[in-house]
Amino acid sequence: MGDKREISRRTFLNYALMGTGGFLAAGMITPMIRFAVDPLLQGHAGGDSVAVGSPDEFGAEPKRVEFKVHTKDGWYESESTMSAWVTKNEKGEILALSPICKHLGCTVNWNESPDHPNQYFCPCHLGRYSINGEHILGTPPTASLDEYETEVKDGKLYLGKVKANPRPGVNG
Repeated sequence: MGDKREISRRTFLNYALMGTGGFLAAGMITPMIRFAVDPLLQGHAGGDSVAVGSPDEFGAEPKRVEFKVHTKDGWYESESTMSAWVTKNEKGEILALSPICKHLGCTVNWNESPDHPNQYFCPCHLGRYSINGEHILGTPPTASLDEYETEVKDGKLYLGKVKANPRPGVNG
């Protein structure tokens, strides 16, 4: 017949305890891994752009539009209200600028300063920007206002993600 090895009680107890401990550890670690990885595996519904109106509504004078964006940060979901300054030049090109000042994050407004007409003005630290979002040299901001990606589709203007404005500063 075959050789049978006998296992001592001590060896059997070691195997039993290690198996039970491994099973319990796997039971505790599996939900933790699922909790950490689950948001990465979730699909995202909808697109990254939001409709803000018809392109015909906008002209050479900047118009402020507000829109809601669904934000998902890991497990936290919220709806944020955002805004943009939208203009359309003579060629029909649309420019949507973020109203967040690049100096310290205050909100800029169009044509608010009587001393500096036809400019975006930040009342917090007297920052100024041109109509295209270029920062005025000699004022606190060191970068131009950020832009939103724009797309016209089915007769509506859609704003997408924010990107850096490539325009350099100008003399004001």
